Amino acid sequence: MGIAKATKIVREKETMEVKKTAGEAKMPDKRKTEVRGIVFGDGIPKICVPLTARNMEELGQQAEAVLQCPCDMVEWRADFFEETKQNGWLEQALAFLRKTLGERPLLFTFRTGEEGGERTIPLEEYDALNERAAASGLADLVDLELNRGEERLRRMAERVHALGCGVIGSYHDFHGTPGAEAIVEILCRMQSLGADITKAAVMPQTEEDVTALLAASVQMKRQYADRPYITMSMGRLGMVSRLAGALTGSAVTFATAGRASAPGQMDAGLVAQILPLLQG
Repeated sequence: MGIAKATKIVREKETMEVKKTAGEAKMPDKRKTEVRGIVFGDGIPKICVPLTARNMEELGQQAEAVLQCPCDMVEWRADFFEETKQNGWLEQALAFLRKTLGERPLLFTFRTGEEGGERTIPLEEYDALNERAAASGLADLVDLELNRGEERLRRMAERVHALGCGVIGSYHDFHGTPGAEAIVEILCRMQSLGADITKAAVMPQTEEDVTALLAASVQMKRQYADRPYITMSMGRLGMVSRLAGALTGSAVTFATAGRASAPGQMDAGLVAQILPLLQG
């Protein structure tokens, strides 16, 4: 049995008792997602540190740095990795990370060029990489992009789940911020397509864009979320959103132990000091 199958995604439903008064809508059940003992959607937002290494030497250095910082989950951004000519490169890198990181949850992400990643690849290759990561039994979650196609996300989520791995459904806009209602609709759509955790990352141009992202997050928290979700407003203008999970319900914040993978990420040590102060 592969490691991912032995530590499969666990959703824990909390039944909320709501008074059945006339005209009062029943609130949705809230769910948590557990990966290797880390419960997403419960308590202080979890810290995920991305690895952006271009080769195995850098990957080793970055993995060691992660061990020295507060971190609940590690993301391997495989689109940064350049040593891809050798057969089995993906599995070898994942095996190294699993051995080095121990029981920390590991997220595999190949961020496409269309969504701010380092490389653009054919969709068939994108699918194959995610399937290989899931089939390895070494990654606990894979990131699947909504904008590669809704039916593709649904189909790939089914394949990844069949391989014993979890799914983060993601949406990125590096040019602007949709309205609050549109962000809510995007997150709900990824829920319906089978993602275990949903994620929306947008780029603000104004202060109102930041508040739109925050408002959408609170709306998900109060009305629509039936599983953990991650939201963030990128860049310096949106940095406050990366610390606001206690308010907005966002389950994860991405922070650095070196090179950032997206604009606005802060040092993991600093984030770990601030998050408990904001928790109600």
